[in-house]
Order: sequence, then structure tokens, then C-alpha cells
Amino acid sequence: MTGNALDGLDDGARRLDATDPLPTMRERFLIPPHDGAEPAVAYMAGNSLGLQPKRVADDLAVELRDWATLAVEGHREATHPWVDFHELLRGRLGRLVGAREVEVVAMNSLTVNLHLMMASFYRPTTDRYRILIEDTAFPSDSYAVRSHAAHRGFDPDDAIMRARPRDGEDNLRTEDVEALLRSDAGTHIALVLFGGVNYYTGELMDIPAITRAGHDAGAVVGWDLAHAAGNVELSLHDWEVDFAAWCTYKYLNSGPGAVAAAFVHELHVGDEAIPRLSGWWSNDPANRFRMLPTLTPVATADAWQLSNPPILALAPVLTSLTMFDAVGMPALRAKSRRLTAYLEDLLDHYVLPLGHRVLTPRDPDRRGSQLSVEVGDRDAPKVAAQLRHEHGVIADVREPNVIRLAPVPMYCTFHDCWRVARALVEVS
Repeated sequence: MTGNALDGLDDGARRLDATDPLPTMRERFLIPPHDGAEPAVAYMAGNSLGLQPKRVADDLAVELRDWATLAVEGHREATHPWVDFHELLRGRLGRLVGAREVEVVAMNSLTVNLHLMMASFYRPTTDRYRILIEDTAFPSDSYAVRSHAAHRGFDPDDAIMRARPRDGEDNLRTEDVEALLRSDAGTHIALVLFGGVNYYTGELMDIPAITRAGHDAGAVVGWDLAHAAGNVELSLHDWEVDFAAWCTYKYLNSGPGAVAAAFVHELHVGDEAIPRLSGWWSNDPANRFRMLPTLTPVATADAWQLSNPPILALAPVLTSLTMFDAVGMPALRAKSRRLTAYLEDLLDHYVLPLGHRVLTPRDPDRRGSQLSVEVGDRDAPKVAAQLRHEHGVIADVREPNVIRLAPVPMYCTFHDCWRVARALVEVS
């Protein structure tokens, strides 16, 4: 098929946008123009960096004004008093990931939070010391777990186990992970740390099933939710996840390098026997400003918080979480399924016959807002450059030959999906 055949689907895509149960919120975001001119781009890289909500500038201006007019007194007297600013995010974070308010905190960056969590929850013994991750884990996670194994005196090449798909397959099977954990190898695993949605393939892991299997094997189970938070529905408390961490700059649209978040299950937050790295903000707020040499841990996820919140960095996170809270993850997830299915259908009929392949699971229950397309023997960066400059489509690249497409439901449209498919046909 050719681009001309896709041209006939233009109006159909616009009708889908006009009749969808959840109207697009595209007008609430700043969309980059196509090479400096209209129309705006079709932005499919929200799984790498989300777009800027228009409200961010106004919300940041409030904090800048209070800093200018109140200076140090802003800690108590600002529009949103800075000393308690992180409390504004707690309920919204909890609803986003299916957690109780005492279980979540906004702090640091993703990998810093993973390190803090592993300092507490990776407690190896001579016999049970291994860490299980997925083979295609994000590199930062691989580096982090290897460093913890080495820090505890173990050989990372021996301590780190990598769960791999079956030969000829792109994605892990839950039953294979469960079988590994039930095997003799499972008796040596101290920690399971997987990505909730795999960054490379877009596979949504069966978080509750793997968590249960890990616990049954005697391991602690944590999750990197960088590509899951704001993308799929989560129930971290009910699933009895031990800990989790996630960034907020991808699906959560909070800005480059934005403040991340962490979850610690209620079963653990009051357990003072769990070792923690502590700082000023780990202390009970009632004692925080008494400047005592020892702290009284607070029985919430704040016990893992080290420093006072960075207000100018947290303000965009609050802006974004307020938007998510207003719409709700069930509605966003439902629209995500519709957009991703529509894009998949276009790829199947018009793009894949040209020599491309989708790595992402075809089952909608096993993926989020992402389709990873292997572009044959083409060089993915060159394909992405053509998409951007010739067709106004921004996609994410994973070398050597994978284009990641994320039809994010807040600001992507069916017409965007049509533009992407048409552009891929033109550049193939």
C-alpha cells in the first residue's frame, strides 16, 4: 500500500477524535511546531519526555513571586508554604499508583530512590544474595543493582540474574518468571527488581503475579515504574509490592529531570528495624526543627526522604498530578488502549508489510501506551530524523533499529496516529 491509500483515512481519524468518550486535552499543552511552522508536530515521544502543560509557567510564577516577596518567610507564609509543599502531592501520588498516602513521597530522582530503597530492602545473606532483573532492564537499573551487589561484597557477575525471553521471542512470559522463582535458583534470590513496563519493548509486566511469586520464593519485590506511572493503572498497596520508584518526566509531564517519587508499603513504613539512610526530612515533623542530634523516624514513606523539598522543581509535578487527578487513570488508560489499538491497526495494514516489525505484545493487557517498531535493517536515528523534518513526527529512538511510538492519551490524537503511519510509509 502507499501513502495515497492512507490519505483516504484522514477524515476517519478526525471523526474518531471528535467522537471519542474522552476529548483530547491537547490544547492544555505546548506542542512543538513542525520546523518552526504550523501545524504542530505529532508527538510520540512522551515515553521519553512528556510535553509541557501550559499551566506550568503560571504555577512556577507563584513560587517565584513568593520567593521574591517573602524570601525565607516563604517557608511558612508562601501561597503553598514550602516547609510542607510535598504534602500537596501525597494524596495525588497515592491515587495515581493505588497507594495509601503514608506510602508515597515525592523526592530525588529515580535512580537515587532505587538506591535508597535497595539500601533498606536488599539484605543479602551468604546463601540468599542474588538480585533478579529482566534482561532488557533500563541500563541505569543494571548499573544500580550491580553496584549494590559489589557494595555488599558480592561478585556482580554472579549476584545479578537476568530473566530472558524464550529463544525467538521479544517479551518475557509471566509463567517463566514464576517458574524461575519456584526453582532451586529462586532460593538464592534476595531481591526481585523489574520494570513495570519495559522501556524497550513496551511490555507491561504482570506486577501482582510476579510480586506474589517473589514473596512465595522468600524474596523482597520492588518495581521501577518509570514507564508505568501515568501510563497504566496500578494498585501497589493491594498488590503488596514492597517498594517502588518512578520518575515524573515521561508520562507524567513534569519537565526534564523532574523530581521523582517512591512507594514503601505500609507493612514497612513503621518498621524501625529496617535499615535506612537518613537525613533532615526523615525526621518526625514535630522534631524536625528542634535540631536534635538523633532523629525520630516518621511512620510514612517520608522516613526515606533526606532533604527539604526543591520547590521550583516540585511545582511542575504538582501541576501535572493535578491534571491526572482530575481525569483519573481509568479514563486515561481506556483512551490509551483505543489510541494504541488504532495505531497498531494502521501499522499492520500499511507499515509492517514494508519490512518492519512490532516488538510490543499484541495483547492490550500486556502493554501500555507504546508500540516499539523494528525498522528492518534501517538506521533508526536516520529514520527518526526523516520523520521529524519531513513529516513533523517526533518519535523516540533506540539504536540500532527501533523506533518507539507512544500515543499518550492526554495530548495524542487519532489524527496523530494517522500522521505517524503515513510518515512511516513515506520514509520506508
